[in-house]
Amino acid sequence: MKLPRILLLLVCAQLVLPRFTAQAEPQTAAASQVAALDSSTNRTLRVMPNANDGRIAYTTATMLTNFHYLHLPFDSQLSSKFLDFYVHTLDPQRMHFLQSDLDEFDQYRTNLNDLTRHKETLPAFVIFDRFMQRLEERTAYSKELLENEPMDFTGSEIVSFNRKDATPPKDMTEAKKLWRDRLRSEYLQEKLNKESREELARLFLGRHNLMAVALMWRDFHGEIVTVIEKRYNRIIRNFKDWDSEKVLETYLTALAHVYDPHSDYSDKESLENFSIEMSRSLFGIGAQLSTDDSGYVKIMSLTADGPAIKSKKLHAGDRITAVAQGPKDFDDVIDMPLTKVVDKIRGEKGTEVRLTLIPADAVDPATRVTISLVRDEIKLEGAKGKIIEFPAPDGHNMRLGLIDLPAFYASFPLMGAKSRAEIKSATVDVDRLLEKMKDEHVSGVILDLRNNGGGSLDEAINLTGLFIKQGPVVQVASANGDKRIDRDLDPSVEYDGPLVVMTSRFSASASEIVAGALQDYDRALLVGDKSTHGKGTVQSMSQLAPYLYLNTGYFTNNPAALGALKYTTNKFYRITGSSTQLKGVTPDIILPSIRDYLEVGEASLENALPWDTIEKVDYDKMNRVRPFVGDLEKRSQQRVAAEKDFEYVREDIEVVKKAVADRTVSLNEKQRLKEAEEAEMRKRVREAELKVRKLPERKVYDLKIKNSTVVMTQEKDPWRPNLTSAEATETLKTKPTGSVVSSDRTITSSDGTTTIADAADPDSLPQIDPGLEETERILLDYIALLQKDATLTRDASHAPVTLPNN
Repeated sequence: MKLPRILLLLVCAQLVLPRFTAQAEPQTAAASQVAALDSSTNRTLRVMPNANDGRIAYTTATMLTNFHYLHLPFDSQLSSKFLDFYVHTLDPQRMHFLQSDLDEFDQYRTNLNDLTRHKETLPAFVIFDRFMQRLEERTAYSKELLENEPMDFTGSEIVSFNRKDATPPKDMTEAKKLWRDRLRSEYLQEKLNKESREELARLFLGRHNLMAVALMWRDFHGEIVTVIEKRYNRIIRNFKDWDSEKVLETYLTALAHVYDPHSDYSDKESLENFSIEMSRSLFGIGAQLSTDDSGYVKIMSLTADGPAIKSKKLHAGDRITAVAQGPKDFDDVIDMPLTKVVDKIRGEKGTEVRLTLIPADAVDPATRVTISLVRDEIKLEGAKGKIIEFPAPDGHNMRLGLIDLPAFYASFPLMGAKSRAEIKSATVDVDRLLEKMKDEHVSGVILDLRNNGGGSLDEAINLTGLFIKQGPVVQVASANGDKRIDRDLDPSVEYDGPLVVMTSRFSASASEIVAGALQDYDRALLVGDKSTHGKGTVQSMSQLAPYLYLNTGYFTNNPAALGALKYTTNKFYRITGSSTQLKGVTPDIILPSIRDYLEVGEASLENALPWDTIEKVDYDKMNRVRPFVGDLEKRSQQRVAAEKDFEYVREDIEVVKKAVADRTVSLNEKQRLKEAEEAEMRKRVREAELKVRKLPERKVYDLKIKNSTVVMTQEKDPWRPNLTSAEATETLKTKPTGSVVSSDRTITSSDGTTTIADAADPDSLPQIDPGLEETERILLDYIALLQKDATLTRDASHAPVTLPNN
């Protein structure tokens, strides 16, 4: 009885998956194109397509054509963009492909659609082979320079590190100049790094011991050459490790990016990593990584209770330059693909991994530090909370709740997987934390979405429902005008008290839905960067196996091996009708932030879908926030203008604005040393001020979910968690309170003593989060105004309520 049903389902699925159409062309013409491709290659390609590559490419193109939001036909115009995106993916800095290479690739510009329709992927491998040729030529030339060219850094040369929009080198002469400039920059960075490490040794030898200095410089030069040669050899070796799956993934992701930046194809390895991320469990050090065109792998965040955060040596923003397994030699990972770096860092529980880092606060990219970590089982960070207790003037302590939600997670089991991951739900976890906070009598709650990049749409809707009665949360619309209104259908409210939501440029997708809905209902006060990320599109993740079977008749017992396609299907709209795409969500109170001046957010992505509006839907505003925004904003601005930490933020903003506008690095050694010294002095002055700062009194309790239960523990010291209470107390005694640090490295204390701002032990410094500290003060103001408003409203006759200005 089951077989006819299965056959009927397959037939129905076939009807909804029409094959993509291209300009009509006889089979013989396509065959001649393939023959021309084969004959144009004078030597054996390093990597050749697998038997299934054509089927996978054909099915991917079919799904994009028919299922993507834009419904763009895969024609000659889209084929041209496809070629450009693939070339850019391999050579984002326009340093390897010559103009003659690009001219040669133009033979594919208008026919990749026809070749894909006939299940041909050879252009991907031909172009990759040429990329490998240029990479080998660059490596050989760089080694030649290292052996024969004196490295002098007394001139006024500069190097640009942002060539994504630059003109490609027209010939090998121009390419070699670019390669030489980049090599000299790498050499200077290593030299400055070596010199900073050996500064004491040089001082000990003395400037007049010329022989000793010459011998040491010879060793310096040899070490630098070895480091750079290993790096170039590693880059070559890494790309030589690419198999047909990796080439095909890069190729088809470029095709998906023609439609929009959030659609991509994942091979088996990437698909497994996605499943790990959604199930929130792996083995390693407990750090989330990302990479960009700069070639560095960057620490994005640290997971709770992981080896990285426990070590107190690794921080968000740090860049990894090398990885070593235990006592073995370091492997340079600059320009290494993220998946390869992740593989090196992950490993068996109890084993050691060492990392060489460029610290996040290092102005000079030559700075390096090395740390050692022991791997452990990591449960990727879910929702966690804190209760912050403030002493009140009336003797009764006031408590605020803080919920940090890193993602809208939900379980994502793979098709064909032997075991199912433990069911995960962001909404359930936040619900548990809110219950605990109510039991602990908090007066208000902060929901921190600053580092939440999104996740499950259902989780976003359900989580919004914890704070409102039933009603619309988000509108989802397709390109043809079809609209769906997603609602919270549960009339219950888990938390009905004062609520503040923190957002940033890194708050994306589902985060923007929640923040936007709570703002539109006037249920929560939003605080943060000038806007959120601006990702207002909906993606669907589909494994290719069933579609490939329908299209080609190919069946496999290992469906994950065929990969998956993530494609954009709809756009998000707020219940007011405004899209969150591109523009994001603007908070009620904006705090100074470096992120507002970095190239982050949807607007910085190529090919992003536009912003637009649709009709609003009916909903009942709660009028909880709007009457108080003006007063709250005024009070916050006065504090921010006088707050020392925000003064530091404003200083950092000026540095970032200059760096973003300049986009170049000097090759003058003296100038670089001077810049590094100035940056180091700014850092020491800040550390000295922090070390002697008198901090307000408060207690902090951690809330963590273990085995479905919220466990509450008190932190040892909320400001200096790296120290015991006794150590923190002793640190405060090192300098009298009321000390003032001047710009000339001196600290003048209240008793007139003057000392030098020496380097501080990071463990002795308070852990300050200016945005969070100010948000806590805003919430306290909000609670006070709500209480006063309730009193005035209750006591007044018929006169309108006037709030105080102070």
